[in-house]
Amino acid sequence: MRKLLFLGLWLFANTTLAAAQPDPFPQVASSYLVELNGEAIWAKQPQRRLPPASLTKLMTALLVLELAQPEDEVTLQATATHETGTRIGLKPGERFRLQDLLAATMLHSANDACHALADHVDGNETAFVARMNRRAQALGMQHTHFTNACGHDQDGHYSTAHDLSLLAHTLLKYPSLLEITALKNLQIATLDGQHRYTLENKNALIGRYDGALGLKTGFTAKAGKCLVAYAKRDGHEVLLVMLHGEDRWWDAVDILDLAFDHARPAP
Repeated sequence: MRKLLFLGLWLFANTTLAAAQPDPFPQVASSYLVELNGEAIWAKQPQRRLPPASLTKLMTALLVLELAQPEDEVTLQATATHETGTRIGLKPGERFRLQDLLAATMLHSANDACHALADHVDGNETAFVARMNRRAQALGMQHTHFTNACGHDQDGHYSTAHDLSLLAHTLLKYPSLLEITALKNLQIATLDGQHRYTLENKNALIGRYDGALGLKTGFTAKAGKCLVAYAKRDGHEVLLVMLHGEDRWWDAVDILDLAFDHARPAP
């Protein structure tokens, strides 16, 4: 009994110490930011410019939500089907509801679907990327610059944990997006019903971590493992932005757990 009591006190003391540190997880990522109920509680180099990989798609999603309608009909152009990286194999001329392509972008991180959304909003990716940068500046994302809509590694394509938190908060104003990002999987189909595609959520927290609702994962060789995680539990909200992470999923669980513990009133 005495050993168990000692162990319990030791764990409590170390958890309390970690919670009091400005950077209790110095090894988990090149940069990260944790917010509890909208207030930053821990961070490591949150203003460091790094490639965001598919976290880029958060801006694509925001512009789609702001400028288009869920029931819009989107026709695939050849430019979208020529995308590289993660894809679901869309074909030129296929027609979809915009909402379904948004789901493919957010859940499966499909670059062909993402590019199709950019084409739908602005006619081509170049014009859409210019809009992305204007919107980033309007949001106060002063250390962000996009060169493509989907998150490919390119010179001049970068963001920061702080800037991505601003973007995430704007997206959280759209409950319809959380309805998508909280899904483990989804099946979509072309408007003529001829082709169906199964989407698997790449966010391993969804369905496994209590309260997890989104938002987006990302990975490239240069960006490493990236994540914007959002969870709600017992009236509290935690947002985690991680750039170039190490053991992304286990580290995210540890960080989210400690953040929710931080929200509890002291005994």
